[in-house]
Amino acid sequence: MRRPAHSSESVAPPPAELAPSNGLLNARTMPPQARAEMRSVLDEAIRLASRDQLGLRIPRDSRPVQHRRDMHYHYRPEIFLQLQGWTDFVFPKSSFRLAPNELCVIPAGVPHGETVSAEPDRPFRNLVIGFYNNTLSLHFAHEASPRKPDIECIEFFDAPNLDVFITLANTLSQTSATASASKETVLKGLVLALLGLLRNIIDVGGSQLNSDIGKVFQAKCVVREQFPNAELSVQRIAEGLGCSADYLSHLFHTETKERLTHYIQRIRIEAAAVELESTPLTISEIAYATGFSDPAYFARVFKRHKGITPQDFRTQLGASRTQREVQPKTVYFDRLDFSHGSPTQRSTADAGTAEPR
Repeated sequence: MRRPAHSSESVAPPPAELAPSNGLLNARTMPPQARAEMRSVLDEAIRLASRDQLGLRIPRDSRPVQHRRDMHYHYRPEIFLQLQGWTDFVFPKSSFRLAPNELCVIPAGVPHGETVSAEPDRPFRNLVIGFYNNTLSLHFAHEASPRKPDIECIEFFDAPNLDVFITLANTLSQTSATASASKETVLKGLVLALLGLLRNIIDVGGSQLNSDIGKVFQAKCVVREQFPNAELSVQRIAEGLGCSADYLSHLFHTETKERLTHYIQRIRIEAAAVELESTPLTISEIAYATGFSDPAYFARVFKRHKGITPQDFRTQLGASRTQREVQPKTVYFDRLDFSHGSPTQRSTADAGTAEPR
């Protein structure tokens, strides 16, 4: 992958004050012309990556999941493709500027702040990819107020294979920190695979979420983005949307046949299940990470949704991974072979012609 000319990372200056995002409260689904733009943007990124002309920026800050003033972090990776203008990222120990035709992957848990600026003749614009529970989002960001980015339009895609996207993003982060001789080749392959999957899901994917309109769509967007916040509630969402909690609850139940309070819990429990399966976090840490202020209450809610406790859920996952492989290694027309094979014993005479079986 092409390395940007400004690739040296410096100690981060004091981050600029960032106002709370209102983009999700005013979210609108992506119009057809924006989806067409998304296709062309990813096509161009794939073309550039294949020619080693797409810059790749990945912060190397250690100690993730830190609470830093004017910074935030996510429990999944986040990806930025810069289209116009610049995004200035600050991290606890470093900073860099993302320029047009550069891709940034921020690893899960890395605190960061961001401010933006426009080019003299073109406004700021980038494409942001986020990961949720069996769903990924793509949104165009614009400069909503001086130096502050926000969501212009957003679309969600059902992704039953979400773990593939996350694994690619995580592997990009891990590979970028290595000194392997094949590092650049591996990075290029991972970037092309990730961009290709994103491009494909635009053509073949969609989400039930996109069929919701108005305040129901906005409420679901807020829940998916803000579920780790223990202060998230129907009342808070309603205040942000400029309506009463009773009205929003009634509207949400009428259109979805599910209570908004139940939806918030369900999204949190689905996120917790993913964390139990894919991270070494403790049960209490997962409780706090998914918006529960009381681990004991989290355990009760988890059991109500999943039928077992979080610890039993994790234990069952571990047991299933350690079960003996029961599928045969090789299937022949007349027999099954469960062995992994062994090299043939070769004599001196036929050492050059024998083949392993």
